[in-house]
Amino acid sequence: MTHTRYAFIKANWHADIVDRALEGFCELIPADQVDVFDVPGAFEMPLVARDLAASGRYAAVAAAAFVVDGGIYRHDFVAQAVVDGLMRAGLDTGVPVLSVSLTPHHFQPTEHHTAIYRVHFVEKGREAAKAALMIGRTRAALAA
Repeated sequence: MTHTRYAFIKANWHADIVDRALEGFCELIPADQVDVFDVPGAFEMPLVARDLAASGRYAAVAAAAFVVDGGIYRHDFVAQAVVDGLMRAGLDTGVPVLSVSLTPHHFQPTEHHTAIYRVHFVEKGREAAKAALMIGRTRAALAA
């Protein structure tokens, strides 16, 4: 059975930036085929991604977050755990789980930096949609 629905997970931290990835994703995959799920932050994404992928409802799961330095924890540890967890969710379930998670160095919450990343997240959303569609076509060809 070919699935025509996609799951999109958004971390609520830096939502003004992260939410733009969904806009880019829906430029290529119609919004009425995308179920959106909000999570508190990036760290929570792999568990939800695994559950969504395992549900059997989705052709792919995309997960978007913006993990920045300057907090009380080392952002690189969080970023690595998130990417590893998302990869594991995809490998364990056999459903593509795509990361739209960025970890810039030296992000400053200035108008200039925020504007740059808001635009960049739209493009990253488009890239995730392209990847989801391409993986789907490739897997369908392999199954034929």
